[in-house]
Amino acid sequence: MTESEVIVVGAGPTGLALSLALARYGVPSLVLDNGDGEVTARAARTCVLRPDTAAWLPSAPGAAVPAARWTSWRARRRRQTIHQKELDETTAPFHVEQHALERALRAALAQEKLARVMPGSHLDILEQDAAGVTAHTRPRARDGGDGHGGGTWWRGSYLVGCDGARSTVRKLLGVPFAGRTAVERHAVAALRTRLPWESEALLDRDLDGGMREVTARPLPGGVWRLDWLLPARGDLVTPEALLDRVHSTLAHWNRESGAGSSGKGAAGGDPDAAASGPYELLDTGVHTSHQRLARRWRVGRAFLAGDAAHLVGALGVQSVDEGLRDAANLAWKLALVWHEMGGVRGPHVDRDAVDVVLDSYESERRGAVGSRLRAVDQALPLVRREGGGLRAILPGGGARTPLELLTDGHLGQGLLGSPAAYRSSSLAPARGTVDSVGVATQPGELVRDVPVIALDGERGRLRERLCGNGGELLVVLVAPGTGVWDSRHWLSAGIMPELAAAVGALPLKAELLVTEDYPGAAPHTVLVIRPDGHLVTALPAPRIAQLRACADALRGGPFTRARSPASRDARR
Repeated sequence: MTESEVIVVGAGPTGLALSLALARYGVPSLVLDNGDGEVTARAARTCVLRPDTAAWLPSAPGAAVPAARWTSWRARRRRQTIHQKELDETTAPFHVEQHALERALRAALAQEKLARVMPGSHLDILEQDAAGVTAHTRPRARDGGDGHGGGTWWRGSYLVGCDGARSTVRKLLGVPFAGRTAVERHAVAALRTRLPWESEALLDRDLDGGMREVTARPLPGGVWRLDWLLPARGDLVTPEALLDRVHSTLAHWNRESGAGSSGKGAAGGDPDAAASGPYELLDTGVHTSHQRLARRWRVGRAFLAGDAAHLVGALGVQSVDEGLRDAANLAWKLALVWHEMGGVRGPHVDRDAVDVVLDSYESERRGAVGSRLRAVDQALPLVRREGGGLRAILPGGGARTPLELLTDGHLGQGLLGSPAAYRSSSLAPARGTVDSVGVATQPGELVRDVPVIALDGERGRLRERLCGNGGELLVVLVAPGTGVWDSRHWLSAGIMPELAAAVGALPLKAELLVTEDYPGAAPHTVLVIRPDGHLVTALPAPRIAQLRACADALRGGPFTRARSPASRDARR
């Protein structure tokens, strides 16, 4: 048992990704897995990840995540295309099977010395004190235990509950989980077939046979996921009824394209089954979307993330993607505090500043998800009832049609899907302390992905340096023309020596990168970027004192010796 480990409860995508990010930051973690360590394959259980989220997922041999990327998104009504959006490398989302994502994360964790996963560990006791967290797990009854006796005690520095919608951590912390149930309900089928289009995702409304809405989204290996909108609270969907939907939908598309031949399920003289064409049904299910938000995401040294903290999913909003954003936001903050408290910079730790850093996780992520849920609540009746007035009810959304709003949710764009901007973050430099200049990205927003060059000459993309792959702070100099020269020629030229020395002297582990161009940035602009990819500010050329002010702000303020026990205790 290592008392300095961060305990992660739950081995779903959020928990595994958090543990992986912590390992990349040099922080040991223990994942308590309530399951048996095996990942159950469910082809109908998939997730859509925005490009910036997918950029930091495992890509090494044996740990790569197989994914399909769509060339376009098409929304139709009564066979007429109403809205179509072409996609490219910067906008096309990644569609992956969740079991493939979990297996890839487990494979990546197996290669990390600072991470370990303990299967068969059901949490039943959680205690905290000023120095750390104590957790008790008991073996599950189905693993041979009686579910009560025995068990193991674990000690860690912090604990994060990533244990899903029925989170034990949330219940042990006594955190309310308010919201609405069964906001949307879909019948789901995963099947291997050929559709009249390739690599294109489709949302079809008002099909023949009374089907109000169906989406078709490609997966790797010729597999498609089909979702049919159901009444929010209706009858159970029988296997026979779901097969009827498969046959009717495929027959509709095949007749429209002039294709179709007899295939599986054609027995009994059903014309739709005959016209549906050949297909292999892999998996089916019913997916219900809830809207819930935990009242608190931090209680002392314990945190909530993923479905334990929020339930989203209506109108195409992606729950796994939001959970991975929780992990990206929390990992670097836990790592920063862990290194401060662990002795690397321990003698000068200000516990008030530590609390500012840790509290910012809840204020940023809970605020972002809360805004998303409010936007969905406002849009839901309009989208489903084809109502008007979207401009007035959705401030900043513009005059969006219902199908355009659905596109935003499914593609991770616009009001219902775009990445959060932490414009009011407590970790931003105080107003008036830095001379910001304008670029295409506003402070608090996610930075664009651009080619970068490291000081050792290594070339890559900016997103590749995020979420533990770079430092605790990224400093990017916009320097046109550097791409054509070897790094040794410009390392000692112009402002580079002064800037490199300043970055090396920062109170954080910072990495200096160079890019030839950034949208809206003038030459010699310095971008200061958080490790989760959100812009702190853009400075005009090197402003050494202001660069230090940005680093101090990310640490919760200039770290000094603890001020007073009373002020510290007030935040606990």
